[in-house]
Amino acid sequence: MHLAPRVLRRAISAATIALLATAVGCAPQPEEKASDQASGSTGATCAKGKLATQTSGKLTIATDEPAYEPWFEDDKPANGKGFESAVAYAVAKQLGYDKSAVVWQSVPFNKAFAPGVKTFDFDINQVSISTERKKAVDFSSGYYDVRQAVIALKGSKAAKATSIAGLKGLKLGAQVGTTSLNYISDVVKPTRQEAAFSKNDQAVSALKNGQVDAIVVDLPTAFYITSAEVTNAKIVGQFENQGGTPEQFGLVLDKGSDLTSCVSSAVDALRKDGTLAALEKQWLSDAVDAPVLK
Repeated sequence: MHLAPRVLRRAISAATIALLATAVGCAPQPEEKASDQASGSTGATCAKGKLATQTSGKLTIATDEPAYEPWFEDDKPANGKGFESAVAYAVAKQLGYDKSAVVWQSVPFNKAFAPGVKTFDFDINQVSISTERKKAVDFSSGYYDVRQAVIALKGSKAAKATSIAGLKGLKLGAQVGTTSLNYISDVVKPTRQEAAFSKNDQAVSALKNGQVDAIVVDLPTAFYITSAEVTNAKIVGQFENQGGTPEQFGLVLDKGSDLTSCVSSAVDALRKDGTLAALEKQWLSDAVDAPVLK
């Protein structure tokens, strides 16, 4: 990702400004990182509990509403239950903020990574890291490797599909702005126009009502939907990762945020010490197996 030179905040003299501006302008810019690498500033100070956050001494974390299982429980991000809630608090602790210092904020999924100044320190909401999204926001290192999966009602034609070719003639749906929808258009390339929904629960309702033959969601969500929300549905299969690198969820930060490197370091530490793996096992243990669609 290419970062704009930092604006000089204080002028010592006109000559010094000119010299510094020339040096910054000629400096080589960092190349686009792979999806599992962080973007954003690398010059921030990461003193525990003393980051330049939205509110001094507090860490503001955003997610969508409703907050779905298995990522959250009981639609209450602040309770620490569910994979992403647990990850959020683990990152906060790593940064030096205890649970009482965390403030939760509701931000719609698409707005989280849209251009514009953010009101949160970071957002956690199953947002996949992508080159396109990095044009508008920063991402932390990836905290979860994810695959996309197809859900259909048991006994339906869609439920019998064993390959991508078997999905091409179906009416497929997914939440707008997601990689789930991208997999429909870019991987399946169906002969019928895909359906885009503003929320996953709308996609689930469309599946129940027969408005679509199948929906695409991330694999852990697929396991939850088929076990708790639509028990007469099944996971048809999961897609392979595209392009040789795993799709990853990352924490979303303001473009050029001074917190990006600190948050990424926190995520990296949690991956290294086994915390992320332990939380994944605790909250996403069911999402381990599904047929691969090729």
